[in-house]
Amino acid sequence: MHILRALLIAFAFATPAVTQDNPGATAQAAADRLRAASSQLQTAKSARDRVKALTSTVQAFETGLDAMREGLRLVSTRENVLSRQLAARDGEVAELLGVLQTISRAPAPVLLAHPDGPAGAVRSGMLVAEMTPALTARANALRRDVEEMALLRSLQETATNELRTALMGVQDARAALSQAMADRKDLPKMFVEDPVRTAILISSTKTLDAFAGGLSKITTSEALGPLPDIGTLKGSLPLPVEGVVLRRAGEADASGIKRPGILVAARPRSLVTTPTTATIRYHGPLLDLGNVVILEPQANLLFVLTGLETLYGEIGQVLPAGFPVGLMGGNTAQLDQISSQGSEGAGNTRSETLYIDVRENNNSVDPLSWFKASKE
Repeated sequence: MHILRALLIAFAFATPAVTQDNPGATAQAAADRLRAASSQLQTAKSARDRVKALTSTVQAFETGLDAMREGLRLVSTRENVLSRQLAARDGEVAELLGVLQTISRAPAPVLLAHPDGPAGAVRSGMLVAEMTPALTARANALRRDVEEMALLRSLQETATNELRTALMGVQDARAALSQAMADRKDLPKMFVEDPVRTAILISSTKTLDAFAGGLSKITTSEALGPLPDIGTLKGSLPLPVEGVVLRRAGEADASGIKRPGILVAARPRSLVTTPTTATIRYHGPLLDLGNVVILEPQANLLFVLTGLETLYGEIGQVLPAGFPVGLMGGNTAQLDQISSQGSEGAGNTRSETLYIDVRENNNSVDPLSWFKASKE
């Protein structure tokens, strides 16, 4: 009976593990977001301004997929925690059930024959009576944990179906956006590119600085006049791509090289947009940098972007804020990749990098003096 008392006390008053925020709700919200993006795609294809609508749709898919990755990570983490907790309590539950079964099989006279006499039997009975509500609470907590495990596994199956649909949807949206950009002919032009002068400038310069500095010399007839000053937006512009800053201006890379711009980690095939209204001064391959996009939001201010794979627009066009200028490179994550990232943790899902250099009056300045960004 002393053993029973100890077991009852230990089991009844053992502190259950503290649960984290509801991962199921996070995954469900992500699934809802992806379904909304899928519905938005159908409307965007027939919208009057298809580029604007499809840009919003692609971004909705991207944020929804990010949310689903996080939801799957939380669900997987919570499921692992519950599995370990339930496994650890298997022995505890089995031992208690064994004692209770022994009690239930013992005849009443034996139960009354307590070593301490009738008073001891009464005290033991009172102890069992007092422990019953706590035992019931623990049993209910155990049942809730088992039910939560079943719910989490069901959510993972639902998430898999939503991911499959969303991955097809975002690819469709990107293809539709590319076609809409090719069809768009009504964007105003600040100037008409002189391809001969541009080619001469490219062949005669060996650095990005030299090329950016020479752009103003090959442009004539600013048809629309200069764009308005955006000084009031300084420090609040969104990054051109959804991502996090890997390296700030002046920070050395793995080779010890310091650059004046920032390096932003982004997911493969992420959409790159204009942070504000700007003229495309140049886009295309340059030196050994791959594709380069140079935007001029106002006179004597350039945003230089390198690292894109797909380019939109034409040199000389004036693009409104949030307008697509291209896509990052890399291979789009497949269903099994996202699922494994969810079970193994966040992983390195931001495998592409966009380099951003900002030049004022032909001098490089810290891009974060213009852009609002975070660093993981």
